[in-house]
Amino acid sequence: MQTENTASQPLPKPDAQQETQEENRLIRRLQLMMNLVMQTIAQDGSLSVDDASQMIADARKAALAMFPGKELAYELIWRPRFQRLMQERFRIN
Repeated sequence: MQTENTASQPLPKPDAQQETQEENRLIRRLQLMMNLVMQTIAQDGSLSVDDASQMIADARKAALAMFPGKELAYELIWRPRFQRLMQERFRIN
């Protein structure tokens, strides 16, 4: 006897489900990394502007390595946050 799927959408294939889980894992990893960079810049009083800028550049490079082709997403989401942080931390206008 076959049972009917009562959900309105079919269950995802195991491969699609694994891909979604992997993407979610990468997103969490990216968020953790970016938050760590932001916290370090905000809290480390000995950090120079150049050091902070290099950390941001390295974080961008890592983010784009994790999500190739997502430069626009980085520019819309993370760049403004880093700009605000740099302005607040180093009084840059």
